[in-house]
Amino acid sequence: MDPEVRSNSPGVCSRCGMKLVSGVPEQVEFHMDIDVTPRPVKAGAASKISFFVHDPWKDRPVTNFQVVHEKLFHMFVVSQDLQVFLHDHPIFQPDGSFTYDYKFPKPGMYRILGDFYPDGATPQLIPKTVFVSAGGPIAAAQPPVLPRDYAPKDMENMNVTLRTDPAQPIAGMKTQMYFDLKPTDGFEKLLGAWAHMLAASDDLVDLIHTHPFIADGGPEVEFNVTFPRAKTYRVWVQFQRKGVVNTAHFDLPVEELK
Repeated sequence: MDPEVRSNSPGVCSRCGMKLVSGVPEQVEFHMDIDVTPRPVKAGAASKISFFVHDPWKDRPVTNFQVVHEKLFHMFVVSQDLQVFLHDHPIFQPDGSFTYDYKFPKPGMYRILGDFYPDGATPQLIPKTVFVSAGGPIAAAQPPVLPRDYAPKDMENMNVTLRTDPAQPIAGMKTQMYFDLKPTDGFEKLLGAWAHMLAASDDLVDLIHTHPFIADGGPEVEFNVTFPRAKTYRVWVQFQRKGVVNTAHFDLPVEELK
């Protein structure tokens, strides 16, 4: 799941706890298609999202997947205005596809990410775009204007604060992100990891799904992220305490190296 984690001996990944796989498979991108029915896709109406994965060599349907963080398939849904965020898990079907029932809450453009691990290959994170109407034409929308937001966040049953090193993130350079949590009694792993993160640029071009670099169940969780461009990124983080999933977001302006 974390391709930069390597070991000279058998064991588990220090980040996510998955069993390390012998050898390094060739890193190639698989094909993922999605189909949303019925059409046209309308806000507030029941829709079914279907995911189809094919291999990159002969375009054959893929039916065998590795379990990653306790699931075969992770799905993220993000709206163009960055107000809608969903992390959930479509259901595996006998033909190898995955399906998910969803009501898009508002019209506009959405990015839908499929996060999966084909057997014998490498982990995949593939985005697709869906347009949702309100019954009429879909108006073009500009990326949202996101001011810097490092303010502490109250979640369902936790509070989280953020600090970064460097204080001003720089495109192409590592940013260490430290999340301080309280309370931590009952803090537990969520889907096999102490936290999950999705980072999205304000134009929804860059999408990064990652897990902590350092975490042990204590009050500080560290992520290391390299933001590829000088944009503002919205970062969603998820933690679990006493069976409750906590989600918060922060907005990080990333500058060019001067």
